[in-house]
Amino acid sequence: MAEITLYNYEMDEGSYRIRLLLSMLGLAHKTTAIDMFPGKEESKPAMLALNPLGTMPVLTDGDLALRGSETILAYLAKAYDPTRRWLPEDAAEFGLTTMWLHFSATALAAAVAARLQSLFDTPGDEAALRADARKAFRIMDDHMTLRHFDGFEWFVGNGPTLADLTLFPSFALSRDYGIDHDDYPALRRWLRRFRAIDGFRTMPGIPDYH
Repeated sequence: MAEITLYNYEMDEGSYRIRLLLSMLGLAHKTTAIDMFPGKEESKPAMLALNPLGTMPVLTDGDLALRGSETILAYLAKAYDPTRRWLPEDAAEFGLTTMWLHFSATALAAAVAARLQSLFDTPGDEAALRADARKAFRIMDDHMTLRHFDGFEWFVGNGPTLADLTLFPSFALSRDYGIDHDDYPALRRWLRRFRAIDGFRTMPGIPDYH
């Protein structure tokens, strides 16, 4: 097996998603620390050679180099999860899982930006970012409320998938910029259940509900 390397910044939400899946799959790998703040190392020549977009995270598996957390998650699930738990083969569940991956990359972009602004004073309209983050979380909470009414505990199917894994960090870390989790009771319940998955690992800012 080729060596898997994650180019990682500990406080980066996208990098955390990949760390989560690597841990939950029990995959041997190494990490290379990248100083995003304040060093902006992701935009330096060495990293641009791997990812000309200058974004994080980046993962290599042998000669293969991939960028973007949703792409990397899908690759790892396809390549290293023989149970097909994380990326279901059933057509409907596959479609729904990838729909939430797209939601993570688009609707939750404001949540990612709002956290970075709070932690690192990055540019952006603070009020607009937080409003858009709350709108996305409301869509997620409404979805999980309906799922609970129907007897389900996960975003797709009967068990955790990449849908849950990609959505988890944005909500879990949102208290970093003042989002009150009590406003989203269905997501609070889901967050507690997600934390109980074998291989779960935390990061600063993730709440430990009891």
